[in-house]
Amino acid sequence: MTDETTSPEEDRPVILLVEDEALTIMDLGDVLESGGYDTVQCASAERALSILQARPDICGLVTDVELSGRTNGFDLANSVAEARPQLPIVIVSGRAAPDPERMPAGARFIARPCSGEDILDQLRRLLPC
Repeated sequence: MTDETTSPEEDRPVILLVEDEALTIMDLGDVLESGGYDTVQCASAERALSILQARPDICGLVTDVELSGRTNGFDLANSVAEARPQLPIVIVSGRAAPDPERMPAGARFIARPCSGEDILDQLRRLLPC
């Protein structure tokens, strides 16, 4: 895992992973990193937005809908889509439904229960990097 100040190893694509459940983010981070990506991880939409501003090398976003902080994953995805329209976005939730009114164009929704491999497969389909 990289953080906001370190650079990725060996030019691996960097994914921003936003999830407030510690075990879930660790497991998914491991799957993505085993799949060839570096991850930058955080638990809130507010933090994710500041990381995206500081890290132009991030080439994909995976976010849960329910996050710590005031902003949920749908709102985060829409803010990211406005700021970086070409950035692939995967939204994951076990409780929320994929609401077309709240999904940014081009974003994908994955319902839990799902595996980290399901998320990795969807990310690979979306990513140009």
